[in-house]
Amino acid sequence: MSTLKRTKIIATLGPATNDVETLKSLILAGVNIVRLNFSHGEAEDHAQRARLVRQAAAEVGEQVAILADLQGPKIRIARFKNKKVLLKKGQQFILDADLPGEDGDENQVGIDYKGLPRDVKGGNVLLLDDGRLEFTVNTVEGNKIICTVDIGGELSNNKGINKQGGGLSAEALTEKDKADLKIAVGLGVDYIAISFPRSGQDMEYARSLVEAENSQAGLVAKIERAEALDVLDEIIRASDAVMVARGDLGVEIGDAELPAAQKRIIQRARALDKAVITATQMMESMIHSSIPTRAEVFDVANAIVDGTDAVMLSAETATGEYPLAVVQAVARICRGAEKQNITKVSGHRVECYFHRVDEMIAMSAMYAANHMDIKVIISMTESGHTPLLMSRIRSGIPIYAFSRNEKTLRKVCLYRGIYPMAFPVTDYSAVEINERAIELLKARNIVKVGDKVIITEGDILGVGGNTNVMKIHTVQ
Repeated sequence: MSTLKRTKIIATLGPATNDVETLKSLILAGVNIVRLNFSHGEAEDHAQRARLVRQAAAEVGEQVAILADLQGPKIRIARFKNKKVLLKKGQQFILDADLPGEDGDENQVGIDYKGLPRDVKGGNVLLLDDGRLEFTVNTVEGNKIICTVDIGGELSNNKGINKQGGGLSAEALTEKDKADLKIAVGLGVDYIAISFPRSGQDMEYARSLVEAENSQAGLVAKIERAEALDVLDEIIRASDAVMVARGDLGVEIGDAELPAAQKRIIQRARALDKAVITATQMMESMIHSSIPTRAEVFDVANAIVDGTDAVMLSAETATGEYPLAVVQAVARICRGAEKQNITKVSGHRVECYFHRVDEMIAMSAMYAANHMDIKVIISMTESGHTPLLMSRIRSGIPIYAFSRNEKTLRKVCLYRGIYPMAFPVTDYSAVEINERAIELLKARNIVKVGDKVIITEGDILGVGGNTNVMKIHTVQ
C-alpha cells in the first residue's frame, strides 16, 4: 500500500503518445487521466486517440478518464509574409484588425480577434508570445492599434496576445468551441475544460450546452484571466473542477503574483469541495531531457503539498522525446511529496455544521480514519459525490470508490487519494455486500485478516445521494 500515489497525473496526448503500447506503459506508470487538446488536430484525431485510450485502459485493467480541453477564444496575431519578423525596442508596430491574414511584415500584422481595438486604449501594455515581447499602446485609430515595442525579439505566426491586468472581452466559448464540445460529448469524454471563463455564468452556459447533449461530463474551469480571480468562488461553485492554467494567467497577472494565486485557487477549490488541477510547464525541460531540473521537482512537490488533486503534463507527453520517463518522474515526485506529514492531516470543516447527511458521513469517516488504525476506506457510491467529499480531507489512507457505474469510476480518477473499483453494488443484498467488497480487497492483497476497514454506504443500494451509514469492520 505504501507505493500507491494519491495525486493524479494528467497526460496530454499527441504524436509522441499515439499508439496503444505507449499508452499502456503510461497508464501503468501512473497516468490517471488523458487530455485531448482541441487547440490542435481534427475531430478524427481526437476520436482515434479516445479509442486508443479506452483500448489501452481495458487491456491493463485500469480506469482512465478523458479530459477534452477546448481551445477558447483565439486572441492571436495573424501571419507574416515571411513567417516571422525581428522587432527592435523602440520601434513602432501596428496590430491591424483589417489587415489580410497573410500580409504581416516588420511594421504591422493582422489580428484574429477583431474586437481587440475596442478592448484597449493608450497606455495599455500588450504581451505577446507568452510575455516574451511587450508593447505599449500609443493610440487606437479605427481598427489599428499603434504600439511602441518595449521588449523586442522574434515574433512568428499566430502567437498569442494578452493584455496586462486582463480585461479582454472575448467570449469564453467560440463557435468552434461549441462544435468541439459536441464532438467531445460524442466521444464520451469524462471532463470538458472551458478556456478563459470570466464568470460563473460562463460555466453555467457551458453546462447548459453539455446537458443539452444529454451528457454528464464534468466541467473544468481554466483560471487564466486576471479578472477570473476577482470572482474565483463564483467560478468554482459553477464548475466540477478548476485548473490553475499558469501560462496565460502568469502573463496577465505577472510571474511574481502567480505562486500566491496558485495557492489561493487550490485552497478555495478544496474548501468548496471541488477538484483542482495544476498545469503548465511542470516538467518543461523533459520535452528534450530524460531527467527533470531540481526546480521542476520542487514545483510539482509544492503543488502536491498545497493540496492539488492532479498535475498536468502538456508538451512533455504530447510531443516530447521522453513521455514515459516524464510520467515515471512525476509519479516518483508524487510519492516523495506525499510522505510529508502535512499531506496527511487536515482541519477541514472541524467546526462546521453539516446540512447534508452524506456530507456528514463522509467527514465522519475521514476523521475516524485519521484517528484510528484504519487500513482502507470503502465508499459504495453511485455518483461519486461521497468519495469527492472524502478526498477534501488530507489523509494517507486509501479510499476505494466501489461503483457499478463506469462513468462514475472514471470521474473519480481526478480526485486525490480515490481509487476506482468496479463492483456490482446492486447484485448483492445489504447483508452480504460488505463481505463481498472486503473479499475483493483481500483477493487483491489490499487488506488482510485483522485489518480494520471503514465502509460508507446507503440503506438503499444503487441510488445516488443516499449515503447515510458508516461502519467499521475488522477483516475476518
